[in-house]
Amino acid sequence: MPHRRVVITGIGSISSLGLGSDALWSGLMEGRSGIGPITRFDASGYECRLAAEVRDYSARDHVPKSYRKAVKVMSRDVELAVGAAKAAVEDAGIATRGMVNEGLAAAMTYPSERVGCHVGAGLIAAETDELSSALVTAREEATGEFSLRAWGTAWAPDGTPGAGAMNNLPPLWMLKYLPNMLACHVTIIHGCEGPSNTITCAEASGILSIGESMRVIERDDADLCFSGGAESKVNLMGMLRMAMAGRLSPTLDRADTSVHPRPYDPSSPGTVVGEGGGILVLEDFDRAQARGAAIHAEVIGFGAAHSQPIEWWAGIPGEPVGADEGLQFAIENALADAGLSADDIDAVVPHGSGLPWLDQAEAGALHRVFGSRMNELPVVAVTPNIGSCNAGMGALLAVVAARCIKHQKLPAQINAGAPAIAGATARPPRDMRLRHVLACSGSLGGQNAAVILRSVT
Repeated sequence: MPHRRVVITGIGSISSLGLGSDALWSGLMEGRSGIGPITRFDASGYECRLAAEVRDYSARDHVPKSYRKAVKVMSRDVELAVGAAKAAVEDAGIATRGMVNEGLAAAMTYPSERVGCHVGAGLIAAETDELSSALVTAREEATGEFSLRAWGTAWAPDGTPGAGAMNNLPPLWMLKYLPNMLACHVTIIHGCEGPSNTITCAEASGILSIGESMRVIERDDADLCFSGGAESKVNLMGMLRMAMAGRLSPTLDRADTSVHPRPYDPSSPGTVVGEGGGILVLEDFDRAQARGAAIHAEVIGFGAAHSQPIEWWAGIPGEPVGADEGLQFAIENALADAGLSADDIDAVVPHGSGLPWLDQAEAGALHRVFGSRMNELPVVAVTPNIGSCNAGMGALLAVVAARCIKHQKLPAQINAGAPAIAGATARPPRDMRLRHVLACSGSLGGQNAAVILRSVT
C-alpha cells in the first residue's frame, strides 16, 4: 500500500523576532537581529550577557478563556509552544477543541482521535524563585549551611515524615518542568487524542518530531499532526549549563550584537542562546486538498542518524562516528527517503551555530554530501537573527525552509565573519526558484536529523 502524502498547511513560530511566522519571515528578509542585552534576569555574573529574548509575551493571551488558570503551571518552554501552536492553527485555517469550547466553531475539522502531536523539548530549567524558596530551607541546624541530606531526607531526626526541604517546593512544581508538558498542553487545548510523543534530543528535536509526524500520517494513524519544538535557556540555570558546556560567546556588555554569532567563521568566539520554537501543522495531502487548505510545502524526505557528541569525541579511544559523518548519514537518509540526489537540493537551512567546532563538523557533512556544489549552494543560517534556540531550533529551521519555498525567496543573510562556506556569507534577500529545500541539524547529544521539503506548485 503506497504511503499517503504529507503536506504542511500551518506554520507557527515564536522567536525574538516576534510571534507568528510572518514576524519571523519579515525580520529575516530585513536582515534584523533579535539579539540584545539580557533583561529577564541579572546576567552580570556571566561572560555572555546577550541573548535573543521573546519580549512582551504571555501564553495567557493565546489560550481559551477557560484555560487561562492552567498558565500558572506552564514553564516558559510550555508557553512558547502554546503560542506557536495557536499561530499554526490560525495559519492552517482549522477548527480545534479550543475553538469549539469557546463557541468559535461548531465542530473540529478532524475528530480528536485522528489528530496527533509530536513536540520536541529540552531540559526545562526551574524558575529561580520557586527553587530558591525551597533550597533555603535545606540547612543543617548546627552550621546553617546548605545540606543535601536536609534537602532530600524524607524523615527528620525527630521522626517527622516528609520533612525534607524538597517537600517545600510548590505542590504542582513537577507539572511545570516535565518535558512532555509542552505536548500535553497543546494536546489538551486543541483536542489531539491521536498518536503523541515528546522527543528530547536538543537541537535535533524539532526535525525528529516532524519526521515522526510524517510517518504517523503516512501509515494512516492520523490525518493531521502538530509537530515541532520549543525551548528557552534564557534563565540562570539554562545559561549556566551552556556556559559550562563551552558554548557561549564571551560577549560581556558589547553593544554591537551583529558580531555574535558568526556561523561557519573559524574565528567565531561562540554562540548566543535564544528562546523560541516552531509548530507546524502536517496534514494528509488528499484531505488538505478536499478542505481547500493552502499548502505551504510537501514533506517528502526524512532521515536521522547518531554520532559521537563532538565535545566527548576527542577523549574516547577507537574510531567513533564523527559529528560530520552522523549528519552526513542523516542527510543521505533523507535524500534516499525522498528519492532524490544531492543535485536536486536548491538550498540548505542548517543550524550554523557560530561554534567553530560544531560548524566545522556541520560544514564537513555538507561538503561530504554536496561536494563542490557547496561552493555555490545557498545556505540560510538564522542563528545571527534569533540565537541558538536549542530544542526549538530544528523546528524553526523547518519553518524557515517552508517559508522560503512558499515565497520562492531567500531571506537576507547576516554574518559579520568570514565563513568557510561560501553560501553563508552576508547577502541581501533575493528571488530564487526553490523546488527542494533541506533543513538539518546536529545536537548537543549527538543526534542528527534532516528533512526535505518540496514545492507543490
